[in-house]
Amino acid sequence: MTSNRPPAFFVGEHLALDFLNTTATPQGTQVEWLGDGKDLVDWLEQAGSIEPAAAARIRDSGSDALDEVARQAREFRRWLRGFVTARMGEPLRATAAAVAPLNELLARDRSFQRVEVAGRDADDGRRPLLRRVRRWESSEELLEPIAEAAADLICHQDFRLIRSCGGSACTLVFLDRTKAHTRRWCSMAVCGNRAKAAAHRARRGAE
Repeated sequence: MTSNRPPAFFVGEHLALDFLNTTATPQGTQVEWLGDGKDLVDWLEQAGSIEPAAAARIRDSGSDALDEVARQAREFRRWLRGFVTARMGEPLRATAAAVAPLNELLARDRSFQRVEVAGRDADDGRRPLLRRVRRWESSEELLEPIAEAAADLICHQDFRLIRSCGGSACTLVFLDRTKAHTRRWCSMAVCGNRAKAAAHRARRGAE
C-alpha cells in the first residue's frame, strides 16, 4: 500500500460493492487500490476472502502472473460497475447476455463445498455448516471469490437498496441495510461529517 493512499474502504455492506469501491474518489481525487497483483492479494486478505498463509504463498508465485490477474480484476470491475450502476435503485432486470461476462468467470471456479462441524462432541447441539473451500494453487483463483460475490449480489440482493454516497465528490456505493433504508453516506466519518461541516459553514456565511 502506497504511503499517500488511504486504506481501502469496506463500507459497501457486501463484498461485491466493496470490490467496486476499490477505485473511488472519496475525497475528490481518484484512488486505485488494485494497481497491481500485490494490491489485489492485500485487498482480498483485508476483506477476509483469503487466509494470510495462502495470501503469502500467492504473493510468492510471481509478479507477472499476479499483475495479469489484477488487470483481469480491474476489467471485471469495469463490467460490474456498468451493470450495477445501470440498474441500482430499481428492481433488477437482466438478460442472459447481460450476465455472460460473470458466467464466464464463474465457470473458472475450482473451489468445492465442505460440511464442517465445530467441536468434537456429537451431542453439543451445534449444527453443521456448509463452507466453500479454495485450494489457492494459482493466482487465477483470486478472481473466484470476487465472481462469487458478484453472483450473490445479482441473484440474492435487492438492487433497489444499492445507493451512491450522498457526498458531493464521493463515488463510493453501498447496500442500504438500515431498518428504514435511509442511509445517505458511505460513512459519517468520511462524508457525513464533511457534509455537516459544509452546511454549518453555509449557515454561518448566511448570517
